[in-house]
Amino acid sequence: MTTAGVLSDRAALVTGAGQGVGRGIALALAKQGANIAVAGRTESSVRRTCAELDDLGVRTAAIVGDVSERDDAARIVEETVAAFGGIDILVNNANDCRPGPLLSVVDEDYERSFATGPLATLRTMRAAHPHMSARGGGTVINLVSSAAVRWDASNYGVYASIKESMRSLTRAAACEWGSDGIRVLAVAPHAASPALERWAETNPEEAAAFVAGIPLGRIGDPEADIGRAVAFLCGPDAGYLTGATIPLDGGQSRWG
Repeated sequence: MTTAGVLSDRAALVTGAGQGVGRGIALALAKQGANIAVAGRTESSVRRTCAELDDLGVRTAAIVGDVSERDDAARIVEETVAAFGGIDILVNNANDCRPGPLLSVVDEDYERSFATGPLATLRTMRAAHPHMSARGGGTVINLVSSAAVRWDASNYGVYASIKESMRSLTRAAACEWGSDGIRVLAVAPHAASPALERWAETNPEEAAAFVAGIPLGRIGDPEADIGRAVAFLCGPDAGYLTGATIPLDGGQSRWG
């Protein structure tokens, strides 16, 4: 049975969709009828998510690749277009960047973070642009962070700089591509993920303080709290919204 919803027959590409927030977004988009290209570095995880989506009655494409590689970033978009005849939604979720103090940062790790963050985001957006424009428009969602607006930026300098670069690209693309019917938004989530769980196990006291600082008192669910909001942002009811950053963090951040 085909899933009916506000995104029926839309073609969506979600990077890093083999687990965590990316998987949650893919599930939520599929439950609104979108066909999903699931991209990620680990084939078993990508295929596992596709199997879940297949059960919802949508079409899927499993694409294995590393968005930090120039050729892979372009290929992932092209394989999405080949599978579905176009692309309407791009979700840039994949990013390999971890918090840590500045004095511990290794140059190669920072370069990797940049490659999987703003550089990959720019490449996939540029690759998707002509296809979205040809279909009369589309929606790009870039996953960012509230790390840059924390009152205490300790240990978040590198991570915040990567995510802020992605926010800048989001705003510029929204301004430049609005006339093409393409909306570009940033989403700053707090949600359960394997990386967050590993961090919480390693830093239990900091993790407890982190949750205590969330007015709603809990970490978000990747599908229910993040994915469903992203599905709304990609739908017609959010059609006049672009260039903005949407915090999905239970009220923890205070954007100026």
